[in-house]
Amino acid sequence: MSEKRNKLYRHRVRDNVTRENKQEIPVERRYRHELPDEFGMVSRATKPPMALLDENVNRVPGNNRYQEIERPARREKIEKLSTMDSSMEKKNIKEDKGHPVQVVLAHPNHTFELDEEALSDILLQDDIKDRSVVVVSVAGAFRKGKSFLLDFFLRYMDSKYIDKQTDDSWLGNDDEPLSGFSWRGGSERETTGILMWSKVYPTTLPNGEKIAVILMDTQGAFDSQSTVRDCATVFALSTMLSSVQIFNLSSNIQEDDLQHLQLFTEYGRLALEKSGSTPFQRLQFLVRDWTYPYEAEYGADGGFKLLQRRLEVSDMQHPELQSLRKHIKSCFSDISCFLMPHPGLKIATNPKFDGRLSEIETDFKKQLRKLIPTLLAPENLVTKKINGQSVKAKDLVAYFKCYIEIYKGDELPQPKSMLEATAEANNLSAVAEAKDLYLQLMECVCGGTKPFLATAHLESEHKRCVEKAIYQFSNKRKMGGDDFSEKYREKLSKDMDEAFLQFKAHNESKNIFKAARTPAVFFTIAIITYILSGVFGLIGIYPVANFCNLTMGVALLTLALWAYIRWSGEFREVGTQIDALASAMWDNFMKPIYQQFVEKSVSVAVAQATEAATNVTMSAVNGKPKQS
Repeated sequence: MSEKRNKLYRHRVRDNVTRENKQEIPVERRYRHELPDEFGMVSRATKPPMALLDENVNRVPGNNRYQEIERPARREKIEKLSTMDSSMEKKNIKEDKGHPVQVVLAHPNHTFELDEEALSDILLQDDIKDRSVVVVSVAGAFRKGKSFLLDFFLRYMDSKYIDKQTDDSWLGNDDEPLSGFSWRGGSERETTGILMWSKVYPTTLPNGEKIAVILMDTQGAFDSQSTVRDCATVFALSTMLSSVQIFNLSSNIQEDDLQHLQLFTEYGRLALEKSGSTPFQRLQFLVRDWTYPYEAEYGADGGFKLLQRRLEVSDMQHPELQSLRKHIKSCFSDISCFLMPHPGLKIATNPKFDGRLSEIETDFKKQLRKLIPTLLAPENLVTKKINGQSVKAKDLVAYFKCYIEIYKGDELPQPKSMLEATAEANNLSAVAEAKDLYLQLMECVCGGTKPFLATAHLESEHKRCVEKAIYQFSNKRKMGGDDFSEKYREKLSKDMDEAFLQFKAHNESKNIFKAARTPAVFFTIAIITYILSGVFGLIGIYPVANFCNLTMGVALLTLALWAYIRWSGEFREVGTQIDALASAMWDNFMKPIYQQFVEKSVSVAVAQATEAATNVTMSAVNGKPKQS
């Protein structure tokens, strides 16, 4: 009987444990193996610990008190496991070094939209916004490994600029999965729009210039869901906004690749005619899966040989082919090429490949160690410049906005429209800098705690500051020409005039006599009406005398109300209206009378002084003795 009771009790305990585990363990822990991680990869199932089940099933209690003791112990262990999971999550968050952010959204109706808030969060950080930017972008056909390559860029950036490592271990451990920009194997596209890495890498160039390095990933071109306009838009945007554009190609540089590049960079040809300089900066051809190392070796040297052959211009070529090659050369200030081997057919056919170096061919890893430093090492970084001027992170936001506005139309814009957008952003940046100069100069004249300045002197200082701001605007190199910049010059003048009104009002508030105008006006009215009421009462004109008395009372009550408002700070709107009324009465009535009185008094005094001087002179002449 005892053995049967023990078996029955074991079954009951086992059932209780199963029910409690289902109730106490959170759903997200029981089904964790079904949830994707932050990069869209499906994590492996976590095997639940069996210690609790084994311990409680194998133990045979003697009474119910044992069960009551064991149950809190189980809960304590479960809570301990939950605490361990929480600590692991916090550790993962702490170790997070950034994530991809989609700054240009691609909608199903083949339109593009800028996520200005997301872009501002990245570029307008206090320690980033005033730095010159280095923008490295990868573009090309879809499913050719662009995002996969960028994740190795991130490893180099983290090692070189965050961890400050100087050795050659930045490529990572052999068994470390590759993470960063979302990527996967297969034939369908993964990236849409334009993505930017959330972490910007600040550093200092060997010449002392403070910069910020930005990595961008782009939507692959020529997939089954994108139109030619979509492909051209993404490629053109990334080329216009980057300082280094990596043109990712497969196997070779073919003629259709050059034709697409010509289409995407047509803007550059027109910009070159306008500005007299190359519109784009560095173009890096990156040929993946190069299978002809016996013709041109892997790396930059072999890429140089291939590029020389592909971009060679000869008289034997058709004029169209000559024009294409001349166009590409004229659009970029620097063109280079790098040949990469295949990472391995084994990983190309493995759907579970997660980027571990142990599965990648040695030649591919060797060339990665050569390629990435040639682009991202401090001595090789290329700062973004437009029309010869370095672009700061805060200016890049304006360029993003101007360029994306072009693509909101129904048709692909002409390159001239891109030029106008660039010129607009360039001129707006010049206006902002000139206005900042004006504000700084005026702050030194009358801002803050500076004492009151006479109005005439303030206006002369305003003119001087305006001339300096206009001079800076005119001498800054801008695209579009003088005619295009004229409207922005007018905008700058208008903005400075509006700012001057604020400076003038601030300066007037420092004038104690100006502040005393309101009480002086109403007190003067009260005195004058008091005297007039006495005069009219004396001669018997009582209606007029009573009106004067009423006016005097209103003036005194208004003066008392104004004093209360200034003392208490309440009814500020009423106080403003009283000040405006006093100013109107002073400007329209009292000031003209005062000026006439002063002018007449001065003229009479001058006439009297002149007459007195004339009389003295005549008397001296008449009284002078005659000479014989």
